[in-house]
Amino acid sequence: MPAEGKSDLERIGLFSEMGYVTIGDKYVSQYMRPFNEAASKNRQMLPGGSKTLSALQEGYFEPQFVRIFDGEAYSNPVQIRRRYRLAEAKKNLGKAFLPSNGDKLPCGKGTYYGTIGGPFTYFSAQLKARERYIPPGKNFYTNPGKKGTGYGYANLTIGEQYPHEADGYELEKLIAKKAREEHKRLVKGGPFKINLYPQDYFDVNPYFNDKPLPPVKKPPPEKPIAPPFIPSSPAKKSGGMKGGTFDPYPSHSADPYVIKKSMAVPTSKERKIFYPPPGPRSRPVTSIITLNVTR
Repeated sequence: MPAEGKSDLERIGLFSEMGYVTIGDKYVSQYMRPFNEAASKNRQMLPGGSKTLSALQEGYFEPQFVRIFDGEAYSNPVQIRRRYRLAEAKKNLGKAFLPSNGDKLPCGKGTYYGTIGGPFTYFSAQLKARERYIPPGKNFYTNPGKKGTGYGYANLTIGEQYPHEADGYELEKLIAKKAREEHKRLVKGGPFKINLYPQDYFDVNPYFNDKPLPPVKKPPPEKPIAPPFIPSSPAKKSGGMKGGTFDPYPSHSADPYVIKKSMAVPTSKERKIFYPPPGPRSRPVTSIITLNVTR
């Protein structure tokens, strides 16, 4: 136990208090700390006062008016474009080329007038010599197909008809029920639970309990209230006589006032300091907000 104060185990529930990131600086309260500590030290900046905006040069930061573009001039884009065309036209050695005759136009569909070459034999409409067509032989004949879809009609399929099996009502539910019953039959015990797994301080459902409830206690039978006892004759009143007691009054003896035992007053050195018993020790606990975020 330290010489002054409580131990780390009693204060925070740990054997030793962990070190901090600070370098041993003294704590300064934020209420006693000035708002701007640098403003109260050294020489401050003294401006020359605010200037009003006016048409004079005093209302601006620069001593003289500064142009955005220095040495710019007016330019006409139409005139520049025209001069460029005239300069390009001077580079031509002669006049523009013109063909001797105009283009020839076709006079109808399938003609070759106006084309550079003559007709093509591949596109000729004349019939070519062909061999005599010999039709292939006839196929074998069979009986026409019987009418019907094959389902519900007799002797319409190549093989024998498939036997029909009756489909029970809700057959899938019955099969699933039999599978569940077979699974329960194979299970030997209940679910495995381990008691060493750490659990949270606060459960999701505070009313949940996996243990079976105890049987309902029957209320005890009500006992009949006995009638109050009434004496046969009223009690005798004591009025300075011996009629109300069983025995006569005992004789009174005068006892002197004597202190039986003198209690010595303890001095300050003999007194012991009272230390209350330590209560439940605390330890770091995860908050409810952190538990909900993790979940």
